[in-house]
Parts: sequence; C-alpha cells; structure tokens
Amino acid sequence: MNTHAPLLAETDPPVATPPLQVEAFAHVDHWIFDLDNTLYSHESQVWPQVNQRITLFLQELFGLDGLSSHALRNYYYHRYGTTLNGLMAEHGIEPDDFLDFAHDVDLSLLEPDPALGDAIAALPGRKLILTNGSVAHARNVAGKLGIIDHFEDVFDIVAAGFTPKPERSTYELFLAKHAVDPGRAAMFEDIEKNLLVPSELGMKTVLIIPRTPDPFREAWEQAAVEAGHVHHVTSDLTAFLTPLARG
Repeated sequence: MNTHAPLLAETDPPVATPPLQVEAFAHVDHWIFDLDNTLYSHESQVWPQVNQRITLFLQELFGLDGLSSHALRNYYYHRYGTTLNGLMAEHGIEPDDFLDFAHDVDLSLLEPDPALGDAIAALPGRKLILTNGSVAHARNVAGKLGIIDHFEDVFDIVAAGFTPKPERSTYELFLAKHAVDPGRAAMFEDIEKNLLVPSELGMKTVLIIPRTPDPFREAWEQAAVEAGHVHHVTSDLTAFLTPLARG
C-alpha cells in the first residue's frame, strides 16, 4: 500500500531516499525523463499556465464559466486520462488545435539550468524525453532550460496515439520506437502512478518531488510516496544525477 509522506517545508533540505547507491544504476545506459514538473521546478509557473489554457479552451469551446470549465476538465482527466482524449472521444476535437492552444504559455520565469544540462550530458548512454505533452512544448521548455541538445528525441502524446501515461501501451510504443531495453533504463517522473509500469518492465524509477509545496497541485501529486515501484525519491534532480556520471 502506498503511504504519502508530508510535503516538504520551505526549510527542508533536498530529499533523496533511500540513500543513493551509484552501483544500483551501474547497468543503466538509457535515461528517460518526463518533462513538466520533472525537468523544471514549479516556481517557473509553466504547468499552472497549461492548466489555465486548457480551462480557457473549454470555456471558449462550450461557452462555459471558469468554474464549470474546471469541473469539466477534471471529469475528462479522470475518465479519459487527459482532457484532450475526452474532447476527441466525445466531440471529435482536432488534437493539433488543442495542443497548440494549451501549450501557448509564457516561459519568461523559466531560467536556463546549465548545472542540470551538465549533469544530463555526463550520463552514459542515451537520453530521451517521454511526455504527455507535445513535442513542440517539450522543445520550447527544454530549449529555454538550455538542455534540449542533450536529448536524442522526444516521445510525445501524438507518438503515443493520444494514449497517455500511465497506460502500459504508451511505454511499450516508446520502447519499441526507440529500441530501449527497459532492463538497462531509468525513468524520472513527478507522478508516482506513472512509475508503476516502468518498474514492472524492469526500469529503475525515480520520483521527483518539489523542494517546496506547489500551491497549484494537490498534495497527493507531490508527496514522497513509499512504494515498491518507486525506487528513489528526490527533490533535487541535478544533485541526484551528478554522482551517476561514468567516465
């Protein structure tokens, strides 16, 4: 059974549990990263904007008020996995229009992160992004961070046939497309349930939690979960990756 630890206080140091044993990653040469709230912190205000844009899309499409649009977004998310899936299933919405609208966000608070770039570049082997967002969004965000050139490719919701994580078929499509051996891979992700299938497939898993509580996400979405499929938890991705560099 999963147990949710309390959220980090603002004075707490970065978390890495259990203590990192570099040897546990000695076999890894495929490094797979989620994008949103994984490669950047919530202080950059990127993800809240995406949520706001999705709500606005629903408002304009159906002529709803903000509260009703928010409720409809949650309904689609819980029934279909993503708002987009719900709109495609029930209303035949063109996915490109939705993705372009949802990801038209201001990245001015997103600062370049050369230390993270150095840590990713020093990892041995291949690096890939696996996101429920779009390729364009991933390239915009990772480009602003200054880390996009360290990644071989981005596997997005379009490549997944609009079936989002945590569905097993999405991971299987990703592994097949990029010829990834899950037994030699590690997955970094900010949503605990999205690590269940990677763990079952044989990947090392790392849950990324915020250093400070994120007011725009629910408590369960940012808790340090203790579970068999969550092998490590960290609030500092750069510090976690740095010791994993191999000559």
